[in-house]
Amino acid sequence: MEYLFYAVLVLVPSALVFGVAYFFIQKLTQDKQLIYAAEIRKERQRHILPLKVEAYQRLILLLERIHPNSMVMRVHNPAKNATLIQNEILEQIREEFEHNIAQQMFVSPQAWEMVKRSKDELLQLVHITGKFMEPHSTALDFSAKLFENTAQVNPFPTEIAIQYLKEEFQAMFK
Repeated sequence: MEYLFYAVLVLVPSALVFGVAYFFIQKLTQDKQLIYAAEIRKERQRHILPLKVEAYQRLILLLERIHPNSMVMRVHNPAKNATLIQNEILEQIREEFEHNIAQQMFVSPQAWEMVKRSKDELLQLVHITGKFMEPHSTALDFSAKLFENTAQVNPFPTEIAIQYLKEEFQAMFK
C-alpha cells in the first residue's frame, strides 16, 4: 500500500506537469502555425498583387481598345468596302479578347463576366451595323453607321465594364 501511495504521489504531479507542458507546447505550436500561415499569405500577396494590378490594367486597356471609336480609328481604310472593315473589326475584337483571356485568373468571376458580356454586345453591335449596309457600301459608310449606333447605346457596355473593374479594384484597398 505504501508503494501505491508513493506511486500516486509521484505520478499525479508528473501527470500534471506533463499535462501543463503538453498544453503550452500545443499552444505554442498553434501560434507558430498561425504566424507561418500569415507569412505565407503575406508572401503570396506580395507576388500576386502586382499580377492583379496588371490584370485590371490590361482588361481596362482591352475594353478601351475594342470600343468602336478606338477600333474604327485603328482599322479604318477608305479603300476597303464595308464588309471588309466589318470583318476586320470583328477579327480585331476577338484577337484583343483572346490575347487577354488569361487575365480572368486575377479578377472576380463577376468582373470577368462583365468583360465577356461587353465584348459579346460589341460584336453584336458590329454585326447589326453590318446588316444595315448595302452591298456597295464603303468603309466610311460602315464607320459612320457604327458611330451612329454607338451613340445610341448609353451607357456603352465597355464603359459599364470599365467602371465595374475600377470599383472592384479600388475595393481591394479599402
